Amino acid sequence: MDTNVFEEMAKKYDTEERKELAKIIVQEIKKELQNSETKSLIDYGSGTGLISLELSQVVDSILLIDSSKQMLEIAEGKISQKGIPNATVLYSDFTKETPELNADIVVVSLVLLHIPDTKKILTELFSILNKDGKLIIVDFDKNEQIDHPKVHNGFSHEELKNILKEVGFKTAEIRTFHHGRRIFIKQDASMFISSSIK
Repeated sequence: MDTNVFEEMAKKYDTEERKELAKIIVQEIKKELQNSETKSLIDYGSGTGLISLELSQVVDSILLIDSSKQMLEIAEGKISQKGIPNATVLYSDFTKETPELNADIVVVSLVLLHIPDTKKILTELFSILNKDGKLIIVDFDKNEQIDHPKVHNGFSHEELKNILKEVGFKTAEIRTFHHGRRIFIKQDASMFISSSIK
Protein backbone atom coordinates (compact mmCIF):
# COMPACT_ATOMS: atom_id res chain seq x y z
CA MET A 1 0.00 0.00 0.00
CA ASP A 2 1.46 3.32 -1.03
CA THR A 3 -0.49 5.73 1.13
CA ASN A 4 -1.20 4.44 4.58
CA VAL A 5 -5.00 4.63 4.80
CA PHE A 6 -4.71 4.28 8.56
CA GLU A 7 -2.83 7.58 8.79
CA GLU A 8 -5.89 9.31 7.33
CA MET A 9 -8.28 7.34 9.51
CA ALA A 10 -6.38 7.82 12.77
CA LYS A 11 -8.12 10.92 14.10
CA LYS A 12 -11.58 9.52 13.38
CA TYR A 13 -10.74 5.92 14.23
CA ASP A 14 -12.27 5.60 17.70
CA THR A 15 -15.93 5.61 16.68
CA GLU A 16 -18.64 4.41 19.07
CA GLU A 17 -19.05 1.24 16.94
CA ARG A 18 -15.34 0.48 17.15
CA LYS A 19 -15.30 1.08 20.90
CA GLU A 20 -18.26 -1.28 21.34
CA LEU A 21 -16.61 -3.96 19.22
CA ALA A 22 -13.33 -3.47 21.11
CA LYS A 23 -15.12 -4.12 24.43
CA ILE A 24 -16.42 -7.45 23.12
CA ILE A 25 -12.96 -8.41 21.84
CA VAL A 26 -11.24 -7.37 25.09
CA GLN A 27 -13.59 -9.58 27.15
CA GLU A 28 -12.74 -12.53 24.94
CA ILE A 29 -8.97 -11.93 24.98
CA LYS A 30 -8.98 -11.56 28.78
CA LYS A 31 -10.18 -15.17 29.04
CA GLU A 32 -6.94 -16.17 27.30
CA LEU A 33 -4.81 -14.08 29.67
CA GLN A 34 -5.55 -15.68 33.02
CA ASN A 35 -2.41 -15.84 35.21
CA SER A 36 -0.45 -13.55 32.87
CA GLU A 37 0.53 -10.93 35.48
CA THR A 38 4.24 -11.59 34.90
CA LYS A 39 3.99 -11.81 31.10
CA SER A 40 4.99 -9.35 28.40
CA LEU A 41 2.47 -8.64 25.64
CA ILE A 42 2.93 -7.19 22.17
CA ASP A 43 -0.13 -5.85 20.34
CA TYR A 44 0.79 -5.97 16.67
CA GLY A 45 -1.26 -3.57 14.57
CA SER A 46 -2.42 -1.94 17.77
CA GLY A 47 -4.00 1.10 16.14
CA THR A 48 -5.02 3.58 18.82
CA GLY A 49 -4.78 0.99 21.59
CA LEU A 50 -8.51 0.29 21.84
CA ILE A 51 -7.78 -3.33 22.70
CA SER A 52 -4.40 -3.56 24.41
CA LEU A 53 -4.68 -0.56 26.72
CA GLU A 54 -7.66 -2.36 28.29
CA LEU A 55 -5.36 -5.31 29.03
CA SER A 56 -2.69 -3.36 30.92
CA GLN A 57 -4.00 -4.56 34.31
CA VAL A 58 -3.68 -8.26 33.50
CA VAL A 59 -0.12 -8.39 32.11
CA ASP A 60 3.29 -7.11 33.22
CA SER A 61 4.03 -4.94 30.17
CA ILE A 62 2.47 -3.99 26.85
CA LEU A 63 4.17 -2.86 23.66
CA LEU A 64 1.84 -1.37 21.04
CA ILE A 65 3.24 -1.75 17.53
CA ASP A 66 1.72 -0.14 14.46
CA SER A 67 2.78 1.05 11.00
CA SER A 68 0.77 4.27 11.42
CA LYS A 69 2.49 7.05 13.35
CA GLN A 70 -0.78 8.94 13.78
CA MET A 71 -2.48 5.93 15.36
CA LEU A 72 0.41 5.57 17.79
CA GLU A 73 0.32 9.28 18.66
CA ILE A 74 -3.31 8.82 19.71
CA ALA A 75 -2.35 5.70 21.68
CA GLU A 76 0.47 7.62 23.40
CA GLY A 77 -2.00 10.36 24.32
CA LYS A 78 -4.24 7.76 25.98
CA ILE A 79 -1.29 6.18 27.82
CA SER A 80 -0.25 9.49 29.39
CA GLN A 81 -3.83 10.65 29.98
CA LYS A 82 -4.80 7.42 31.75
CA GLY A 83 -1.38 7.12 33.42
CA ILE A 84 -0.67 3.57 32.22
CA PRO A 85 2.88 2.95 33.46
CA ASN A 86 3.49 -0.41 31.74
CA ALA A 87 2.57 0.50 28.13
CA THR A 88 4.91 1.80 25.42
CA VAL A 89 4.59 2.24 21.64
CA LEU A 90 6.81 1.32 18.70
CA TYR A 91 6.47 2.38 15.07
CA SER A 92 7.21 -0.68 12.93
CA ASP A 93 5.94 -2.71 9.99
CA PHE A 94 6.81 -6.40 10.21
CA THR A 95 5.88 -6.92 6.56
CA LYS A 96 9.00 -4.88 5.74
CA GLU A 97 11.32 -5.62 8.63
CA THR A 98 10.95 -7.23 12.05
CA PRO A 99 12.93 -5.60 14.86
CA GLU A 100 14.73 -7.60 17.56
CA LEU A 101 11.91 -8.11 20.02
CA ASN A 102 10.47 -10.83 22.16
CA ALA A 103 7.30 -11.34 24.15
CA ASP A 104 5.35 -14.00 26.00
CA ILE A 105 2.08 -13.06 24.29
CA VAL A 106 1.33 -11.52 20.91
CA VAL A 107 -2.15 -10.19 20.13
CA VAL A 108 -3.24 -9.51 16.55
CA SER A 109 -6.77 -8.15 16.49
CA LEU A 110 -8.50 -7.43 13.15
CA VAL A 111 -5.09 -7.01 11.52
CA LEU A 112 -4.49 -10.23 9.57
CA LEU A 113 -7.20 -9.38 7.08
CA HIS A 114 -5.18 -6.31 5.97
CA ILE A 115 -1.94 -8.25 5.37
CA PRO A 116 -1.70 -10.00 1.98
CA ASP A 117 0.79 -12.74 2.99
CA THR A 118 -0.74 -14.45 6.03
CA LYS A 119 1.95 -17.11 6.39
CA LYS A 120 4.81 -14.62 6.23
CA ILE A 121 3.40 -12.35 8.95
CA LEU A 122 2.58 -15.33 11.19
CA THR A 123 6.17 -16.53 10.73
CA GLU A 124 7.43 -13.11 11.87
CA LEU A 125 5.13 -13.15 14.90
CA PHE A 126 6.23 -16.71 15.73
CA SER A 127 9.85 -15.55 15.68
CA ILE A 128 9.35 -12.90 18.38
CA LEU A 129 7.45 -15.17 20.77
CA ASN A 130 9.31 -16.69 23.67
CA LYS A 131 9.28 -20.48 24.09
CA ASP A 132 5.75 -21.60 25.04
CA GLY A 133 4.57 -18.11 24.13
CA LYS A 134 1.00 -17.55 23.00
CA LEU A 135 -0.31 -15.97 19.81
CA ILE A 136 -3.88 -14.66 20.08
CA ILE A 137 -5.60 -13.75 16.81
CA VAL A 138 -9.01 -12.10 16.56
CA ASP A 139 -10.43 -11.75 13.07
CA PHE A 140 -13.45 -12.35 10.89
CA ASP A 141 -14.72 -15.73 9.82
CA LYS A 142 -14.64 -16.34 6.05
CA ASN A 143 -17.43 -14.26 4.51
CA GLU A 144 -18.45 -14.65 0.88
CA GLN A 145 -20.37 -11.35 1.01
CA ILE A 146 -17.09 -9.45 1.20
CA ASP A 147 -15.16 -8.63 -1.92
CA HIS A 148 -12.52 -5.96 -1.43
CA PRO A 149 -9.16 -5.56 -3.21
CA LYS A 150 -7.28 -4.61 -0.03
CA VAL A 151 -8.54 -7.16 2.51
CA HIS A 152 -9.04 -10.90 2.91
CA ASN A 153 -12.73 -11.82 3.17
CA GLY A 154 -12.07 -13.42 6.54
CA PHE A 155 -10.47 -16.78 7.30
CA SER A 156 -11.65 -20.36 7.47
CA HIS A 157 -10.68 -22.03 10.74
CA GLU A 158 -9.18 -25.04 8.97
CA GLU A 159 -6.99 -22.97 6.65
CA LEU A 160 -5.73 -20.80 9.49
CA LYS A 161 -5.01 -23.84 11.69
CA ASN A 162 -2.99 -25.38 8.88
CA ILE A 163 -0.94 -22.21 8.38
CA LEU A 164 -0.27 -21.91 12.12
CA LYS A 165 0.94 -25.52 12.23
CA GLU A 166 3.13 -24.97 9.13
CA VAL A 167 4.69 -21.93 10.79
CA GLY A 168 5.58 -24.09 13.81
CA PHE A 169 2.91 -23.59 16.47
CA LYS A 170 2.34 -26.68 18.61
CA THR A 171 -1.36 -26.09 19.17
CA ALA A 172 -4.05 -23.96 17.60
CA GLU A 173 -7.56 -23.59 18.97
CA ILE A 174 -10.07 -21.47 17.10
CA ARG A 175 -13.66 -20.63 17.95
CA THR A 176 -16.26 -18.14 16.78
CA PHE A 177 -17.38 -15.88 19.63
CA HIS A 178 -19.38 -12.99 18.20
CA HIS A 179 -21.92 -12.27 15.46
CA GLY A 180 -22.47 -8.62 14.68
CA ARG A 181 -24.48 -6.45 12.33
CA ARG A 182 -22.58 -4.52 9.66
CA ILE A 183 -19.22 -4.97 11.40
CA PHE A 184 -17.16 -6.11 8.38
CA ILE A 185 -17.15 -3.55 5.55
CA LYS A 186 -20.80 -2.80 6.35
CA GLN A 187 -21.78 -6.49 6.20
CA ASP A 188 -23.07 -8.70 9.00
CA ALA A 189 -20.23 -10.95 10.09
CA SER A 190 -18.87 -13.23 12.78
CA MET A 191 -15.52 -13.04 14.56
CA PHE A 192 -13.29 -15.80 15.84
CA ILE A 193 -10.52 -15.96 18.42
CA SER A 194 -7.54 -18.22 17.83
CA SER A 195 -5.02 -19.17 20.47
CA SER A 196 -1.75 -20.91 19.55
CA ILE A 197 1.22 -22.00 21.63
CA LYS A 198 4.78 -21.87 20.29
